[in-house]
Amino acid sequence: MDILLLTLIQAQGQQARPQGGGFMGFLPLIVLFFLFWVMIIVPQRRQAKAHLEMVQSLQKGDQVVTAGGLIGVVSGIREDQMEVRTGTSTVVVERSKISRRVVPTATANKA
Repeated sequence: MDILLLTLIQAQGQQARPQGGGFMGFLPLIVLFFLFWVMIIVPQRRQAKAHLEMVQSLQKGDQVVTAGGLIGVVSGIREDQMEVRTGTSTVVVERSKISRRVVPTATANKA
């Protein structure tokens, strides 16, 4: 009889306890989303903004590298395209496919 009484009391105590949930249940998910945002999305946006500024500041005569690996000099600028002279040929490239501007290095001092 004592065992039955203890079991009933235990069952009532478990039912009376509030179950977890609400805001505290979503807290780990919110923290993970925030970490994902800070570590992945924010740096990617900064990089895209810097690339856009670099591409918009290009002028004729700048040496560039395309996404395909071509190295050449900008010979013409259109709205969304650029003419890049590589050797003896000229190639039309989308502005977004310009990877970087090549900064000419100073020639070494002659000894």
